[in-house]
Amino acid sequence: MALFSTSSRNAALLLLFTLSLIITSNNYVVSGGNYFHDFDISWGEGRGKILENGEFLTLSLDSYSGSGFQSKKEYLFGKIDMQLKLVPGNSAGTVTAFYLSSGGGLNHDEIDFEFLGNVSGEPYTVHTNVYTQGKGDREQQFHLWFDPTTDFHTYSLLWSPQTILFSVDNTPLREFKNLENKGVPFPKNQPMKLYSSIWNADQWATRGGLIKTDWTQAPFIASYRNFNADDACVASGGDAAAYCASAAATKRRSSPWWLSAKLGPRYEAKLRWVQRNYMIYNYCTDAKRFPQGFPVECYDN
Repeated sequence: MALFSTSSRNAALLLLFTLSLIITSNNYVVSGGNYFHDFDISWGEGRGKILENGEFLTLSLDSYSGSGFQSKKEYLFGKIDMQLKLVPGNSAGTVTAFYLSSGGGLNHDEIDFEFLGNVSGEPYTVHTNVYTQGKGDREQQFHLWFDPTTDFHTYSLLWSPQTILFSVDNTPLREFKNLENKGVPFPKNQPMKLYSSIWNADQWATRGGLIKTDWTQAPFIASYRNFNADDACVASGGDAAAYCASAAATKRRSSPWWLSAKLGPRYEAKLRWVQRNYMIYNYCTDAKRFPQGFPVECYDN
């Protein structure tokens, strides 16, 4: 069964072909890019390292500094996969982030995965957020149904004009729909680069800052492999939004499948399962935070 329902037969066949290459397991397979070709280590004074001829990357954090990298290209819509193995052991106080962002500025757009560390034996918290025109405050948090420190797992962002989908190993965690018709801004005009970083956030990351980073455990290392943006549109000047909505964006005769991607019934059921069993915070149910009523999108997302 296809992951998404599409508006055309060709797009559906393309998606089925793509999904036929996926092994739905802890070792969910994606084709790997080359980190030398696709990314720059942007900060950390040597704490970020590209290894194994560009097939592998690590970021590390110690008491002096964290580290980070960013993509050389900007994207506007598509699907991006990254395999991560998170910091093992006592990772309390640390945050590893994997996100798309249009950059700084009051009206920036951003789509965030953040992984909040914990003491040994306690689960990571997966923190998600969506910023549109500079406004965030749309946090949803989850625990995972596996240990993300013992093996690589695939974290995916699907971004189309209709929806944003956060997934882990082909299982959806969260969907943020385009509700512009109800006055909710949606990121669709600003190209974004892909960023990842690791840093110390022990003032808030673990149990609201009650547990601090144990620097005797440093360096804290997150590992990356198999970046894949083959199904994403590279924005390259001019009217990027118009270009990325065209067939030319993926060098195919038909429009890219993700332009009309929506969750099908099977994966809507998976999404409900995750949110019922593993969601630990949802801004859309936080009545203390929104005493005057929940944001408009909470009634449709």
